[in-house]
Amino acid sequence: MSMPTSSAAPLGPRINWRELFRRVGWLETVGIVGVLLITLLAFAAPWITPFDPQLRVAEAFLPPTSAHWFGTDEIGRDLFSRVVLGVQYTWLPGLAVIVFSLIVGAVIGTIAGAAGGVVDLVIQRIIELFLVLPSTLIALAVVAALGPGLLNTMIAIAIFWWPWYARICRDEIRRLKSRPHVEAARVAGVRGPRLLLRYLLPGAVPSLLVAATLDVANIIMTMSLMSFLGLGQPAPAPELGAMTSRALDSLTVYWWLPILPAVLIFLMCILANLAGDGIRAALRGA
Repeated sequence: MSMPTSSAAPLGPRINWRELFRRVGWLETVGIVGVLLITLLAFAAPWITPFDPQLRVAEAFLPPTSAHWFGTDEIGRDLFSRVVLGVQYTWLPGLAVIVFSLIVGAVIGTIAGAAGGVVDLVIQRIIELFLVLPSTLIALAVVAALGPGLLNTMIAIAIFWWPWYARICRDEIRRLKSRPHVEAARVAGVRGPRLLLRYLLPGAVPSLLVAATLDVANIIMTMSLMSFLGLGQPAPAPELGAMTSRALDSLTVYWWLPILPAVLIFLMCILANLAGDGIRAALRGA
């Protein structure tokens, strides 16, 4: 009589959703939901704006009304439509910089942590060189040299953002190399890329993910600063930082022109920080 076959083992640990939601507070949950909604809004912005953000649709300097929720600007363009499209110009490039820096930093940090020796020493010195430089000032100089533009701004920020992730990944890889499950894998004959991709890098992912989510607000603020200084996408592109900068002279008279774009930048940063705290709490002890 043949023995009954056992059921296949699960591919990974089961997620305790009740414990997960207990660790993440309601405020952090609001942040995570808010970040998801902002991302959806950024992708859908060109199709949900009530007016063409580039065309004059009413008299200039109209205050917020039921027809124009955020009023109109100095030309007569609908400010709500421009602010909604401005989310796309600010939020999506910020996420792109995070993803690019995360990938580059993870690759370089993994190489340093796994190789050790001279390779690790050289990469560490390069990382430290980038970290001690005044990154914001040099990023401003890079954009000024390349010329204003959204792509140039993204390049300038990404150049100085990846070392943080490289250091985190390198430290995590070195810590994981001495863990029992990695030693057992080595004894079992696991070597090279398989050891790296299956046993080392997955252990560094939670720390990288938390760092990346907490960095979203910093990226948004840095990109908005570049735009505020006139180093972002040239006019008439509706970048939130540039819209705030151009309307500062109207603050005491037409307050909605600089205030509403600035409030949206503030709201995006707050939600991003709350979401980062929520993800950190969710991964705690995972």
